[in-house]
Amino acid sequence: MTSTLADGSFTRVDELRALEAESVHIIREVAAELERPVLLFSAGKDSIVLLRLAEKAFRPAGVPFPVMHVDTGHNFPEVIDFRDRRLAEGGHQLIVASVQESIDTGRSREDAPNASRNRLQTRTLLDALEAGKFDAAFGGARRDEERARAKERVLSFRDEFGQWDPRAQRPEPWTLYNGRIKRGEQVRVFPLSNWTELDIWRYIELENLELPSIYFAHERDVFERDGILLAVSEYTQPRDGEVVNREWVRYRTVGDLTITGAVRSTATDIAGVITEISAATVSERGETRADDRTSVAAMEDRKREGYF
Repeated sequence: MTSTLADGSFTRVDELRALEAESVHIIREVAAELERPVLLFSAGKDSIVLLRLAEKAFRPAGVPFPVMHVDTGHNFPEVIDFRDRRLAEGGHQLIVASVQESIDTGRSREDAPNASRNRLQTRTLLDALEAGKFDAAFGGARRDEERARAKERVLSFRDEFGQWDPRAQRPEPWTLYNGRIKRGEQVRVFPLSNWTELDIWRYIELENLELPSIYFAHERDVFERDGILLAVSEYTQPRDGEVVNREWVRYRTVGDLTITGAVRSTATDIAGVITEISAATVSERGETRADDRTSVAAMEDRKREGYF
């Protein structure tokens, strides 16, 4: 996992600890500068790492802010089970912001039954942030995931409507972060901005972090649609001409299961996943998220509207 180099340069563990220290610093700075932060948690690998970093930032005390999950209702059961257990074991306060509730109350409108609810998360998130009077929301996004996310600052300023303008972001020279905002404004905070997918997995290995089982190879009934392997479920059923096969797959990312695809894999442990990712040439969102593949501008459009 590590090697000591004769020239005294960083070992792999040193690099991970440097990233860890940077992220912990960001979390502490925001907790000191802003009045009411919240940590967004999907129970995906990035938010699991983010939660561990928040725990480290305040030990031996507990994390001084709640955890929020924006729940589309179209979830992998393994992920929800893991979410509830992990947060209960850590003694964290969980806030569930429900997209279904937004639909039921007329705050959002579903285009069709069992359609992707990714866009609908925006309204649910903004309402939940307003209801909780949260002025900062920690997220697990990384710059290497997608081009719109590469435009983000570590502290991403949002106006009083929760909207993002990439041209109005604040400079962050020498890792100096400006958290000053007016009432009603907010910042989204991305402590993992400088991490890569491979960094995330190596840190999971280093810290021996538990993950939802879907991240590792398992047998599942899947069918192919637009080049993506979708799981057969209550919300995703094959159409005419789409053939269901039972295959060994795993997931590189966690999301709404109506648009989150699997990858064929035999990696049943962290070492196997790291080997596969080291050889990958496409980011996890580019390979397995249908909504990001259909339009280059899809993510940026959603972020301008208030998406995380």
